[in-house]
Amino acid sequence: MSNNVDATNMTQATKRELKPKLRFPEFRNAGEWAEKQLRQIAKPVSDKAIDKDNDNILTLSGEHGLVLQSDYFGKKIAGDNVSRYIRIALDDFVYNDRTTKLSTYGSIKRLSKYESGIVSPIYKCFRFCDRENPVFWDWYFESGFHEPQLYGLINEGARAGRFNISIEKFLSTLVWHPQAVEQQKIADCLSSIDDLITAQTQKLDTLKTHKKGLMQQLFPAEGETLPKLRFPEFLDTEEWEEKRMEEVAPLQRGFDLPSHQIKQGSIPVVYSNGVQNFHNKGMAIAPGLVTGRSGTIGKIHFIKEGDYWPHNTSLWVTSFKGNFPKFIYYLYNSIGMNRFASGSGVPTLNRNYVHAFQVYLPPSEREQQKIAECLSSIDELIAAQTHKLDTLKTHKKGLMQQLFPTLEEVQR
Repeated sequence: MSNNVDATNMTQATKRELKPKLRFPEFRNAGEWAEKQLRQIAKPVSDKAIDKDNDNILTLSGEHGLVLQSDYFGKKIAGDNVSRYIRIALDDFVYNDRTTKLSTYGSIKRLSKYESGIVSPIYKCFRFCDRENPVFWDWYFESGFHEPQLYGLINEGARAGRFNISIEKFLSTLVWHPQAVEQQKIADCLSSIDDLITAQTQKLDTLKTHKKGLMQQLFPAEGETLPKLRFPEFLDTEEWEEKRMEEVAPLQRGFDLPSHQIKQGSIPVVYSNGVQNFHNKGMAIAPGLVTGRSGTIGKIHFIKEGDYWPHNTSLWVTSFKGNFPKFIYYLYNSIGMNRFASGSGVPTLNRNYVHAFQVYLPPSEREQQKIAECLSSIDELIAAQTHKLDTLKTHKKGLMQQLFPTLEEVQR
């Protein structure tokens, strides 16, 4: 009796249909997405590599997809014998059944950047039939919608973070399948947002490159006493003055905040890896710069009055008022702190090296302010562009959650 009930339940389960929360108007009455086994619409790829493929080896990156091994690692790491490697073509898919920080149950990526390539035989490769839209299925897998199915494949044979799933077992998983015209619409929608994200990312990269180029010209190059670029009103003014960094902003070690001072209310706390919030009653310190004592040499953060820094960081304390600390912030970023690292293993900032280093400063505070204001305005543009990019990514993520049926429905 129980066997019959189980069989009935299994039959009902295979007939499940789902629909997303958000559908384009023309598909609202088109019916629900039908459940299918992946093997009904895709087949394994097992073509073997040929001799001329030796320099066309691909690796699967959870972040970047399928990329040339030589580009990703900076060199070819596979041996000369690639006879067991699998040859894939444009729009083929590769599944790496290894858990990573980005993908708990492994990564599924489509070959989209190259016409063909070869991959390690440890990967599972498959190809959708002609009537399926590979770009839609690319978004389907990226949405995480398939993860409950991957979870169901985990077995006791998994070791070293790899689940040891065969391609046949992978293709036995279930997918929810809309008609071809709806696949195309979803693919076009998400791809257009991705194009916007790419364009906005390029704008952000251009701004950062522009800022880097300006900093190289607004501050003297190593061995030089004057910058290549000065604002017109300062062309005929005095030469920049040579000073030791100790005279400009000596390095001061951070300190612990006593536990009895921890109270409700928060102010920013500067750690070597960024700015975080810390609850305390408030502590005023002079404006300055902070850079990590170990591990993150080279990262400098500008802090404001009222910020607190803990004992594992070092602070550039300045006694100057006005815009001067911001000028020093850009000056020291142009120099780079990595040159002052010393010690084996985890690098440590060497105080003596820092203090003895010679820098050049314009004697006029107006010129310092002008340089700081120029670079700050670019930083504001970078911050605005970063916010715009983050908003687009959030919008894309929200759309993906609605254009595919929810994971809760799949798991029921």
